[in-house]
Amino acid sequence: MALLDVNNLGISFGGLRAVDSFDIHIEKGQLYGLIGPNGAGKTTVFNMLTGVYKPTDGTIVLDGENITGKKTTHINRAGVARTFQNIRLFKNLSVLDNVKVGLHNDYPYSTLSGILRLPSYRKQEKAMNEKAMELLKVFDLDKECDYLASNLPYGKQRKLEIARALATNPKLLLLDEPAAGMNPNETGELMETIKLIRDEFDMTILLIEHDMKLVSGICEKLTVLNFGRVLAEGETSEVLNNPEVIKAYLGD
Repeated sequence: MALLDVNNLGISFGGLRAVDSFDIHIEKGQLYGLIGPNGAGKTTVFNMLTGVYKPTDGTIVLDGENITGKKTTHINRAGVARTFQNIRLFKNLSVLDNVKVGLHNDYPYSTLSGILRLPSYRKQEKAMNEKAMELLKVFDLDKECDYLASNLPYGKQRKLEIARALATNPKLLLLDEPAAGMNPNETGELMETIKLIRDEFDMTILLIEHDMKLVSGICEKLTVLNFGRVLAEGETSEVLNNPEVIKAYLGD
């Protein structure tokens, strides 16, 4: 059984059919790409997978659980985490505290224990700090743990957003154009980071991306969206050599 099993997913906004009859099946541990021209519906798919939008029809099943139309918080606790095309960090919090925000699913404590700084709270804080630092070391951000997130270079802000998403302990990580705005060196580092995440965390990853060098370098399978419908899907090399894909997307 696929970790993510999406069937006949669709959504309409008024009279506009934004995504129609979308299917995708991703196995555990796979690194999967979702590509297509601007406006093809890729981020709309992510928004349905994460509960930002409620699908008009179709089903989304994650690891055997039907999460179709569930609230974002429920979907996150079920095991879906994401990053955004436009980086969304708590820029007035430290690098460490940004990651700790993502840990609260696994380290709950009562408001009273937090206000009174009870032993249970201090124990949880210590455990969260240690776990957050472990994640920051993976991304080579541990030395900047006390920096404000807003003071990090752009490429490191991208890494921090991914680290925070991983802190929620997801089964599936969604990356929305992680290379957007990066220079070639940063993109190369990102490619290695994504491979590391998959291998170190045994993570299943679905990413939207326009950088074809990154896509061809890391994705095992691709689905191509065009005008809200699946144009092609399959092994990366086959899809990228598909004449219809080249005409609709790569030949822009």
